[in-house]
Amino acid sequence: MISDKMMSFVKTSSVIRAMFEEGKRLAKIYGKENVYDFSLGNPSVEPPAQITKALISILNEEEPGNIHGYMNNSGYEDVREKIALSINHNFGTNFRAANIIMTVGAAGGLNVILKSLLNPGDEVITFAPYFGEYRNYVSNYDGVLVTISPNAKDFQPNLNEFEEKISSNTKAVIINSPNNPTGVVYSEETIKRIAEILNKKEQEYNKSIYLISDEPYRELVYDNAEVPYLTKYYKNTIIGYSFSKSLSLPGERIGYLVIPDETDDYENLISAANVATRILGFVNAPSLIQRAVARCLDVKVDVEVYNRNRELLYSSLLSYGYECVKPQGAFYLFVKALEQDDKKFAEAAKKHNILIVPGSSFGYPGYVRIAYCVDYSMIERSLPGFKKLADEYK
Repeated sequence: MISDKMMSFVKTSSVIRAMFEEGKRLAKIYGKENVYDFSLGNPSVEPPAQITKALISILNEEEPGNIHGYMNNSGYEDVREKIALSINHNFGTNFRAANIIMTVGAAGGLNVILKSLLNPGDEVITFAPYFGEYRNYVSNYDGVLVTISPNAKDFQPNLNEFEEKISSNTKAVIINSPNNPTGVVYSEETIKRIAEILNKKEQEYNKSIYLISDEPYRELVYDNAEVPYLTKYYKNTIIGYSFSKSLSLPGERIGYLVIPDETDDYENLISAANVATRILGFVNAPSLIQRAVARCLDVKVDVEVYNRNRELLYSSLLSYGYECVKPQGAFYLFVKALEQDDKKFAEAAKKHNILIVPGSSFGYPGYVRIAYCVDYSMIERSLPGFKKLADEYK
């Protein structure tokens, strides 16, 4: 028999992945062009051409042993140095290679830092709606996830509730902006207030509370929205970044952690993160793609493709009677379901071959997530189905 913990994980396995598989099943029945799969945040924009050129160039330039072998658990030092310099240039920080740990995507980075920080029973706070795997990641290390409800008007965090729920057991806070699933960017005012509350609570409980900023969507913003760089607001901040979205490389599993010198217990934390990288089985981030992204740090995907999708889907759904906060970043709409039961609403959408994810998967029932990182033509084909669905509820 499998472990009790894994049994609970299996029972609550990702609804998003289940929808993705359902999309493939329906495509076999109705044809791929007649199934509208908005379930998975899988970038539709191809990686920039510079990535392919970098990979080919690296393979041609270097000896095989230098490309595919082991390296320091933190990753190649020259890669980490280039990333540190790039961050410094973009955000006015002062990082070194020693502050960077290359990770197996943002998910790998989150598991590394949570493994490094958590004792059984430690609490990790996050703001609903949140990426559903946070609960599993925290549970991996016998931590307890504590959720804070949002203001459904604009999906900025409820900071009064946040302050009330910080306790002597709070070890870390996970923040995700631009947010999955809402696409909302937390304002600088919100970030300053979070930092103020955390500083106050650290003094009250005489302990370190770490702010973990999960940032796979940092580069995907619209309407000149600005995403504050959190290390500049709170010293016990750890950044988790991924190239999955900024360079359309989700399958390559490459990202990094930033652990600033100012972080409490910095030396031990860096050592722990390196050991966690090893004992979690990652050993190190993939070698070839480390080299490639280091040559493409100033390269980004064409965000206008996603913006065009956003404008079409958002304006169309509003005209049909749906309610939704317009996203400032990422590539998701978080739409109010047309009935209280978001799971039933998602099932009703399937009758029109539309696959969307219930908001309860993100800790916030009553809504559904629509991932618009798809072909523009698919959105156009799906619109009659969305309208028919709305008309049925009218």
